[in-house]
Amino acid sequence: MPAVDLLVECHRLEPSGWVLLAAARTDAEGRINSLLSGASLMTGDYRMHFMTGAWYARRRTDCFFPSVTLDLRITDAARHHHVPLLLSPFAYSTYRGS
Repeated sequence: MPAVDLLVECHRLEPSGWVLLAAARTDAEGRINSLLSGASLMTGDYRMHFMTGAWYARRRTDCFFPSVTLDLRITDAARHHHVPLLLSPFAYSTYRGS
């Protein structure tokens, strides 16, 4: 089932370090349709930070990973990027979606 209301942050690596670009919560389908609304996607390194511990705590469920951080390298900023996170209390999996 979808992870509804999961907080996700998106950061971009700048010469000064990681800069927060956006934060949003997943919808009823467990998706965020436009995480960078208003900000332009550029080539470079990005970090997506999923606040899984707080999400599980609201459900009174123990979890092993209190957060999940994914580092991504964008080489084609014009291309659509879909980054699914499959989540359980004691495991996660991800891949580059289409």
